[in-house]
Amino acid sequence: MLESFILILLLGFFVGQIARRLKAPALVGMVLVGIILGPQVADLIAPDVLAASAPLRTIAVMVILMKAGLGLDREKLAQQGTVALRLGFLPATCEALIIAFAAIWIFKFNFPTGLLLGCIIGAESPAVIVPGMLRLKSLGWGVSKGIPDAILTGSALSDVLLLLVFSLLLNFLVQGQTDGVTLPFGLKVNALQLLPIQIICQIVLGIVLGLVAAKLLVLLLTKQNWTQNTAQDTLVSASLALLLVVIAEKLPLFSGYLAVMTTGFFLIELDAPLARRLRSGFDSLWVVAEIILFVLLGASIQIIVLEKTLVPGLIILAIGTLIGRSCGWYLSTLGSNWKLKEKLFLLPGNSAKATVQAAIGAIPLSYGIEGGETILAIAALSILVTAPLGAWAIPTFAPKLLERGEVDPTKVAIARRIIILAAVDTSHVANQVLIKAADLARRSDGEVIVLHVNTTNAEEIKLLQSKSQRILADIRHQFITVTGSVPESIIRVAQEHQTADIVMGKRGHQSWEKLLIGSVSQAVLESSLIPVILVE
Repeated sequence: MLESFILILLLGFFVGQIARRLKAPALVGMVLVGIILGPQVADLIAPDVLAASAPLRTIAVMVILMKAGLGLDREKLAQQGTVALRLGFLPATCEALIIAFAAIWIFKFNFPTGLLLGCIIGAESPAVIVPGMLRLKSLGWGVSKGIPDAILTGSALSDVLLLLVFSLLLNFLVQGQTDGVTLPFGLKVNALQLLPIQIICQIVLGIVLGLVAAKLLVLLLTKQNWTQNTAQDTLVSASLALLLVVIAEKLPLFSGYLAVMTTGFFLIELDAPLARRLRSGFDSLWVVAEIILFVLLGASIQIIVLEKTLVPGLIILAIGTLIGRSCGWYLSTLGSNWKLKEKLFLLPGNSAKATVQAAIGAIPLSYGIEGGETILAIAALSILVTAPLGAWAIPTFAPKLLERGEVDPTKVAIARRIIILAAVDTSHVANQVLIKAADLARRSDGEVIVLHVNTTNAEEIKLLQSKSQRILADIRHQFITVTGSVPESIIRVAQEHQTADIVMGKRGHQSWEKLLIGSVSQAVLESSLIPVILVE
């Protein structure tokens, strides 16, 4: 097992980075590694790891859904009204129905089997959509109208609906009939009539349990201080979120995935500082979870079953997306303030399939349902086609179809490279400037540019470089010397390197003694648009 995990993590990471450098989504490389390492090709993944692939993928999906919840914006969702709710039901329903009729026509399926296929293919992939939408939010695309938030929420709700219908149809096809249930007052209903009640129950209980879990985390992690750092906060939160998923599998009265997502959402409302720390922790978890998820996803794809169904499978996918899902998108955004271009973004932004298809695609075949092999083949094909395409299309078409708004750093982590400029001379104040710059860089995991102006003495420069190397030994840094006006040189270099802060001495700079004491720092303070930190 250890050898398998080493191969999965190392090859998954580096091949993913190769794919990224080739301008393709990293998951393309990860899925490819899974196919090559899996039983279809090299068979280098241990059977124990393959047997545990389903729970491992569940853990990874839990991580990404928690990230999604921690990135939702209540104000933007409220602004959208019913759009997010309609996105949760109409596109998936329309796509499932259109695929069912297409399967009856192409594969001669009966309607329940065709609809079973529709439920599998219609489900959206949180593993592709959630990172894509959070990335758009961090860059500001579509945030003014809450488009990423609406897509995130709709994706979670649609999976609840389709998984419930899938379970109902599977039960019907295996047993030949749906079980009846007797309600209070002797009222009897069959499983089909009970479906709306089940959907409402799954959603409502999922939201309620998410709120309870969020309040429990705030009580344990903030009010009673059971943890001492972000890593421990993340450990407790991830364990509780995974517990919700496990309970939901054992007791399917609520949606575990929806409960996890709403836990993150309510944490923002209950304790924003805790949510910010957890956002950072789950970002780190996702680095590992993403590799495991997509490599094992690739290993689970049955390449051999694609041969006979490649062309009709592509036709099914095209019909489902271009006709069924497009009708659902139109109905979902009808009467909204979305422009035509923003509505068109739903095609690349809300079509990816991966996680659900890998989880349930093989179930009909395992139950001996007629056409199960064809269903499995189309499920595998949907992953191979739509997951890479969706991961590529989301960042590619967002700048063309969406408007850029102001990023809210309280709702999403903004990845930026932090650079500190330390302006030093040869006086004793240089030590304090370098120490302050080093402290700031360590706190933000940033880099330091050490700038020295107007000294031509090689020995003095060498001494400064040695001092910088000693104080900044564990920090990425570079040493720059320039000549010219001191204030202008400091501001120019800071702007060229897009530094976050300028750290400089307040007085006592030997090369500046001809000027009035403090006039250089005063000139920088008055002219710089970048924050200046003065050290005495």
